[in-house]
Amino acid sequence: MSNQTKPSIVSKELMFPFIIITSLFALWGIANDLTNPMVSAFKKVMPELSNIQASLVQFAFYFGYFFMALPAALFIRRFSYKSGILLGLILYATGAFLFYPAALYEEYNYFLISLWVITCGLAFLETTANPLILVLGDKRTATQRLNLSQAFNPVGSLTGMIIAQVFVLAALRSDDYTTTAYNALSSGELAAIRENDLSVISVPYLSLGVLVLIIMTIILFTKIPKTPVEDKMSLSLSFKKVLANKIYLKGILAQAACVGSQIMCWTYIFHYVDNLNESTGWNLTATNYNIAAMILFLSGRWIGTGLMKRINPSRILMIFGSGGAIASIGAIVLPGMMGLISLVAISVFMSIMFPTIYGIALKNMGEEAKIASAGLVMAIVGGALMPIVQAAVLDWGGDGLADLNLLGYIPEVNFSFILPALCLAFVGYYGYSTIKTTDIKIEA
Repeated sequence: MSNQTKPSIVSKELMFPFIIITSLFALWGIANDLTNPMVSAFKKVMPELSNIQASLVQFAFYFGYFFMALPAALFIRRFSYKSGILLGLILYATGAFLFYPAALYEEYNYFLISLWVITCGLAFLETTANPLILVLGDKRTATQRLNLSQAFNPVGSLTGMIIAQVFVLAALRSDDYTTTAYNALSSGELAAIRENDLSVISVPYLSLGVLVLIIMTIILFTKIPKTPVEDKMSLSLSFKKVLANKIYLKGILAQAACVGSQIMCWTYIFHYVDNLNESTGWNLTATNYNIAAMILFLSGRWIGTGLMKRINPSRILMIFGSGGAIASIGAIVLPGMMGLISLVAISVFMSIMFPTIYGIALKNMGEEAKIASAGLVMAIVGGALMPIVQAAVLDWGGDGLADLNLLGYIPEVNFSFILPALCLAFVGYYGYSTIKTTDIKIEA
């Protein structure tokens, strides 16, 4: 195609709608990675919680995707993309503002409900924004346009991590004490610290709620182009065609494994670093390594997308899945800093997985893509379930991080990363199994 006839990624008349919808990718990235460190934060503020109980933060957060993705798809099928986005933002803001009564009553379950409501909103946003970006311009540049928007998700994730470190973790008074010293405080002192720390946890979410309302107001007055009339196919026939697609069904499992791996690695890196500090006397800051992981994630996405101009995306997925599994094994068996570096490096390999699985699974879906995309968003429930399984491994010997040492030298917190290793190996297998059936080009 000549340069004169090559379509632009986004036309001038659609530039503002594209920018404001792309902001949503960063918005749910902030929520995701602001929440990941909260497992560790709640465990410090409420030491009576077991690792499994603390991991319910992730279960409450990511279960909302599973619960609301299909209703969101049916909603936008019945109404419009814009209506779905507005409803999603309303739910997002509502969940964020519920942190105020949760902190006021100091009730852990209230925090879990707040997180669940937030992700019900995020399910609407993810189910809506991805296909909407695809139709905001020429279909020949649709994949390139989606990858451009998705590149802003890690930017939001980095923002969430920095907020978590600077405004939450660094400000927790309960983190100023060793476990023994904290337990030795009087009931009055403990109550004052808990009240302060739960308030600290809630403030970023309240601020995020305000930001969401501002963006929602802008979108309310933004003209979103009407999409071509689709969905002439009956709902029952759409479901039948979707469920008959074996590549798609296997893609749902791969997506669940992908998201589960991301959440496990980005959540339990805090526990991994805590154990290193306790066992070595180091004073490492876990968030710094989580930020490094996200920078590698962002870099890996751009590099992987560039490689896909010449290499079959399925083959890239196979290579990255295998690399992620190997890095996970490194986090298990390598001692000290080498193991931590391996854990951080996993993010490079996870970088291209979500959009690549999404593209492979939805290839040639046509008008049933709206329903099918809901299944891939529902697969995010892997981020709710897998951290609980990893927490159960952590609790094998007790509430500590190294109550058991497998093979005499591998603490249970290290061994728990066998779960991401297995998940990423499955993603690699999905890439291998689809090499001969897809020649998708994800443009850079």
